[in-house]
Amino acid sequence: MTRTLDLELARKVLADQPFSRLVGARLTAFEEGAATLEFDIRDDLLQQHGTVHGGVLGYAADNALTFAAGSAAGPAVTTAGFAIDFLRPARGEVLRARARVVRAGRTRVVCRCDLSTVDAEGAETLCAVAQGSIAVLEPLPA
Repeated sequence: MTRTLDLELARKVLADQPFSRLVGARLTAFEEGAATLEFDIRDDLLQQHGTVHGGVLGYAADNALTFAAGSAAGPAVTTAGFAIDFLRPARGEVLRARARVVRAGRTRVVCRCDLSTVDAEGAETLCAVAQGSIAVLEPLPA
């Protein structure tokens, strides 16, 4: 199994996901144990109250969690489950999902993700938090 996943390969993996292309997601940071996913907030990503749809926030959390896990365990990972708590309506120019590894085990990686919106002046507002369990598809040697 290839355990190395660098920024270039991670961006290729993201670009190969049709839904990620649809929302215009970009991987802006990727390092050992952490990943940041961003995309511009557009009208077609909003719900009827003018805030980012919860499903879009869920997508961002899911992908950021999995990329963070992949930075520690390699590219053969998939989401086993995650929970998200919505803290306030997501309004702004950019949605930023910052995920980090909490613990990397041989077969599971637990990660946390903070989702923030960024306004036109660059100020961030935390709007949701998520925690996920990511399955390692090819267990790493002990």
